[in-house]
Amino acid sequence: MTEVAALRDAVKARGGNVLTLMAGDAFQGSLFFTTYSGAAEAEMLNRVGLDAMVYGNHEFDLGPAPLAKFVAAAKFPVLSGSVDVSGDKDLAPLAVDHLILDIGGQKVAILGATTPDTPEISSPGPTVSFRDPVPYLTEAVAAVTALGANKVILLSHLGTPLDEKVAAGVPGIDAIVGGHTHDLFSNTDPAAPFRYPVMVTGPGGVAVPIVQAGAYSKYLGHETLVFDDAGNLTSATGDTVLLDASVKPDEPTLARIKELAGPITALKEKNVAEIKGDIDATRELCRSAECPMGDLVTDAMLARVKGQGVTIALTNGGGLRASIRGGTVTMGDVIAVLPFQNTLSTFNIKGADLVAALENGLSQVEEGAGRFPQVAGLRLRWDATVAPGQGRVKSVEVRDGTGWVPLQPEKVYSVASNNFLRAGGDGYVALRDGATNAYDFGPGLDDVLADFLAATPDYAPETGRITREH
Repeated sequence: MTEVAALRDAVKARGGNVLTLMAGDAFQGSLFFTTYSGAAEAEMLNRVGLDAMVYGNHEFDLGPAPLAKFVAAAKFPVLSGSVDVSGDKDLAPLAVDHLILDIGGQKVAILGATTPDTPEISSPGPTVSFRDPVPYLTEAVAAVTALGANKVILLSHLGTPLDEKVAAGVPGIDAIVGGHTHDLFSNTDPAAPFRYPVMVTGPGGVAVPIVQAGAYSKYLGHETLVFDDAGNLTSATGDTVLLDASVKPDEPTLARIKELAGPITALKEKNVAEIKGDIDATRELCRSAECPMGDLVTDAMLARVKGQGVTIALTNGGGLRASIRGGTVTMGDVIAVLPFQNTLSTFNIKGADLVAALENGLSQVEEGAGRFPQVAGLRLRWDATVAPGQGRVKSVEVRDGTGWVPLQPEKVYSVASNNFLRAGGDGYVALRDGATNAYDFGPGLDDVLADFLAATPDYAPETGRITREH
């Protein structure tokens, strides 16, 4: 709030024009979402004063109806863009495909695009579909240009690799404001993987700037675009602004946050366990290798259903959203780890289908995708030099008493996972199509983890579950 207001005032004082944009994923991430299902996020973004937002994949985590409530509450346009919501009774009346704004006497078009992977990584359901962004945007640029817009900005929740593809392949886009892959673009942070902006040569040799500002409101992106009288972009400059302790928080907003926090304070502060050391759930680690939180959560899942004959547990690294510090663990800590309200799912599946599921889990390690498998009751060796989907899984062993034996392709195993993966989320169609005797309505994973921590204060994971050969 503070930094947006300061930058907005400074630009206007210089006679400039300001657009305040958000590239999606207002949903999820804290107990405020768990409690208010998007209403708190809508209220806060209304306070910021957005000119536009685009759907992120997480906006569909609870299905279309809660998203429709969020869009209705928003005092700014939420672009459907490349998402076809015409078949959904709640979202269709609220759909805004694009904007053409009058800014400083100029027609500026704002287009939207959302990752086409959303049906795999979220829960949009059968009434919503996702278009290929390149042909969709090619048509959309032509349409807004025909309506007189000679400045076109794409508000994108596609991620940096797809943004670069769009910039290189779609004529007429002047700038891309991106999200989804949580990439920090910066000219001041030496550890940032991208400069701000990244320039990509588009059709006709035109340079297209792409920007992104990390995630979780740690940074605010500030880009200045300059156009000539013909609407051609002549320069794109700027950087991300670190929102550290030097930025004084907006007091009325802090007060409202405290008020909203009232109903969840008791839940957050409920003590569930004491643990001896930190449990790491670093995003980069849990999406590329065995991680301590992955071991803990799958062990908790397995312990909960071991009496049912379940011997293997599988979850996705992207579903683990926070680390836990040693000492007292509260329910707030647990829900921060597992904020998606997923339930424990059990099913039977052939070994061959389980290997196919693991192959999917290893298929997007290079992109840092959330599908990376975390496991219990199973040991996996894999080879990153093999092309995705072409046999990265080199060996799988399952526990047999106190030892390990090779997994048998035709043998049926009892497995625990979460209901999101079991339904085919994150590309785990092998679980959706190959599972039998499935039950997806077990206890919430947050309760499973809290109960396990309370029951095993001296927990120490057995490691060495996932080995990367190359």
